Amino acid sequence: MDEWWLVFVPDPERWEPLPEEGVLGVRDLPAAVAAVGLQPGDPVFVRPDFTVDPELLEFALSPEFHPLERETRRNYALDIRLLLTWLWRRGIPWRQATESDLRAYREFRCDSPLNPSRISGAKWDREASAFTRLYRWAKVTPLPVDSRRRADRAADARSSRVSWLTPRTWGLWQDVGLRGLGPDGTPVPGWDARTELRNTSFVGFTLSSGLRRQESGAMLTFEVPSRPLRSGRYCQGQMARALSRSKRDRTFYASVDSLRQVSAYAESERAWAVERAQAQGRYEKLPQMRLITKVTTGRTSTVHWIDRDGVQGRHDLNLLDWRERQWLFVEGPQGPEPAWLWLTEQGLPMLPDRWNTVFRQANQRCERALLTPQERETPRLLRVAEIRGKVPYATPHSMRHSMALYMLILLNELMDKKYGLTAADRRDFAQLYGDPWWLVKTLLGHKDVETTKEHYLRPVMHLQLESILTFDTEDEQGETDEKKDLNGLFARLARETSGIQDIEMLVDALPVAAAS
Repeated sequence: MDEWWLVFVPDPERWEPLPEEGVLGVRDLPAAVAAVGLQPGDPVFVRPDFTVDPELLEFALSPEFHPLERETRRNYALDIRLLLTWLWRRGIPWRQATESDLRAYREFRCDSPLNPSRISGAKWDREASAFTRLYRWAKVTPLPVDSRRRADRAADARSSRVSWLTPRTWGLWQDVGLRGLGPDGTPVPGWDARTELRNTSFVGFTLSSGLRRQESGAMLTFEVPSRPLRSGRYCQGQMARALSRSKRDRTFYASVDSLRQVSAYAESERAWAVERAQAQGRYEKLPQMRLITKVTTGRTSTVHWIDRDGVQGRHDLNLLDWRERQWLFVEGPQGPEPAWLWLTEQGLPMLPDRWNTVFRQANQRCERALLTPQERETPRLLRVAEIRGKVPYATPHSMRHSMALYMLILLNELMDKKYGLTAADRRDFAQLYGDPWWLVKTLLGHKDVETTKEHYLRPVMHLQLESILTFDTEDEQGETDEKKDLNGLFARLARETSGIQDIEMLVDALPVAAAS
């Protein structure tokens, strides 16, 4: 064997039953793992000879690596594993790798025609950051790669995760992928709708609010916004600092319609899952349970709880990360139930990374429904653009990008109505259109408006706002086209720019969209 392996420490509730005689001579493997200092989500590097590498285990527990976010640790570990395998196959110990070795690896990863799965510049920059952290911890000099050096960063770094779906396309994607409708708008025979309301509610809420997967996915029931703003169309909520990427708390807004969906989910699918879990005694078997006794408000909200041993505790709600939140329970009508909003069919917290599976399965359903058998036989990477363009494709982060694009267009249109600008006025007072960019930046929680423009709204960067806003407004001759609307604008943007998915560009996909 010439390949390195990775094992990630599972969460307490995900440990599979272990044989009585133990594993690898260890009778209580979870206790042994905890004694080493490993926590759920930590990586363990296994050499090609199937032995745990003690040096890389030390790196995984080091201050340079361990304090990183769980998903970041996972991504970095996967990147490092690929490098370790590549070096091993060439007989190069990873500590002895040189700058020329890393340059060769970069060329293979990014540019080599012999590599069928070349990566983007953005992906290389992430890998370079992982390698830099490893070699700095190991005190290797000179560093074979340093993400701070311009030469070691990709000049063409653009996030490949960026994608936009127009509102109508989200409707199509949900109808086919999450609601089990066929191309003609009728339910597919045998469709299993056990989690349909949960999944569509999550998408509607996250798409409306623009929250990240972890921010929305780790929300507690009593954090769901409930007080509408003066207009009655949106509610205001507070995002906990521990869940945000910037580690700053912020205000977010969600539409009343999306919150009605969440409420319907909580009263039906979620309540049924909790009832089944209580009847089966599933919560009593959990290794951790903190029953909330009260939540005090003031300058900060504090959660007070008591655990199974009767030990009382409290913590600032703003500082509770997603790991601690899954242990929180509230007293329900039939006994303790999770405070975590989104639950699995087993009534347990659905961890944020599991939404990736929901989206992947929905994308696969769209392929099965909207592509012919012959088109589906072609591997995804080899499909021509015409075939790929027939199927909407979404990821959890697509919701955030799509919300940003939608809000920019909508806010610009509202600005136009507020100031009563004509097309000629917009040319003379173009500076007024800086405000919507700033508002979208604020909604997304970005520190810098350039991040919003560069990474989230690139499709409209090259378009003149005058051109964007020539719908539902008077033209130079004062004529009004009543037929122009937001859907028409999004369709035009999809035709003129890359990366935006609209149903008018999806072949044979309109029947479902029309029925939505």
